[in-house]
Amino acid sequence: MDFSLTNKTALVTGSYRGTGFAIAKTLLAEGANVLVHGITAEQANAAVSELAGGTPVSGDISAPAGCQSLLEACAEHSIQILINNYGGADQSTWLDSNADDWHSAFEKNVLSAQRLTQALLPSLLASPWARIINIGTVGSTRPNSRMPAYYAAKGALATMTMSLAKEVAGSAIRVNLVSPGIILTPEVKAAYLKRGQAKGWGDNWSEIEARVAADIPTRRITRRDEVAALVAFLCSEQSNAIHGQNLRIDGGQLDILT
Repeated sequence: MDFSLTNKTALVTGSYRGTGFAIAKTLLAEGANVLVHGITAEQANAAVSELAGGTPVSGDISAPAGCQSLLEACAEHSIQILINNYGGADQSTWLDSNADDWHSAFEKNVLSAQRLTQALLPSLLASPWARIINIGTVGSTRPNSRMPAYYAAKGALATMTMSLAKEVAGSAIRVNLVSPGIILTPEVKAAYLKRGQAKGWGDNWSEIEARVAADIPTRRITRRDEVAALVAFLCSEQSNAIHGQNLRIDGGQLDILT
């Protein structure tokens, strides 16, 4: 299927690693011009080298100055696709978190996306075709007691996404939220391997994953490339009727309809 992304330019925040890297890789394979973002120039350059494509851009977008730096680096590019992938969680709890932890969570997971979206919105509204896709989490629908600041911030990102979708109604922009469940990153795999060994499950990953994913209907953890494929589809011409949606990709673990 041709997603018609040739000659489209996408900014993928946090694409120097993890899921953002997989999204950048998939969009490049679909013919898009991808602005590969790192917090530092070194991170962006390394990612572009590994991808063998894309344009490196950088800025610490957890702060206003870093967002401005990134926007200046992107100024010569006509962006039609904004993927607000950058974010981060910490292990703070209700008992040990403070105001700084909560502010940090909102800076990383909400305000980074808000600043870039507001700055690019006039040009996106003027474009005959555009996409804004925010990367959330299923935890915004069913949060845990742990990492309360992170889940609260991702909940705010979901609300912001729906508000933006209403704001741009009638335009050529399509706005959606992609909410993964647990994703099989190297860090997640290493953590579960360590836990499995500690529990005496051995060191065979297939067997450990089967235990870890026992409550996931697909009986496996979602892969980064699968999240990237959904994002690429939402960037495509074929997704024109999808707008203002929260699309969960979690193997069916979150068993609710809304």
